[in-house]
Amino acid sequence: MIQKEGEGWRLAWDGDRQPFSVLVGGDGWAVELTAAEAEGLRQAVADLVAQHGALVDQLMAEEAIALELERGPWWLELEGDRSRWSLRMLYGPGPGQRGLEGHWGPAAAPAFSQALQQLYGQP
Repeated sequence: MIQKEGEGWRLAWDGDRQPFSVLVGGDGWAVELTAAEAEGLRQAVADLVAQHGALVDQLMAEEAIALELERGPWWLELEGDRSRWSLRMLYGPGPGQRGLEGHWGPAAAPAFSQALQQLYGQP
């Protein structure tokens, strides 16, 4: 079992809890995900953060940016400036399945994103 948390975020993984083995949460909310859903979120967040990193040097100090990424059932938005950004996610699966929405503010988004990349012991 892995449990990590910080100001405004938390992340847990318990391989014995099936099918919802991963918990992600923010201020006042949490949701359990399947391993496949969590992996989809992990990859999408990594790609969005990488896009932001590639653009940071092109932004002026006071300039803000909003980046969106849609992949499968996931829709994510990173919004902020060169050094502070928030992260929003929506999960909209097919008919008859649950959907979800979550948000991490600027104090939580970078730390949550980093912890998510280390889920399952990945670098």
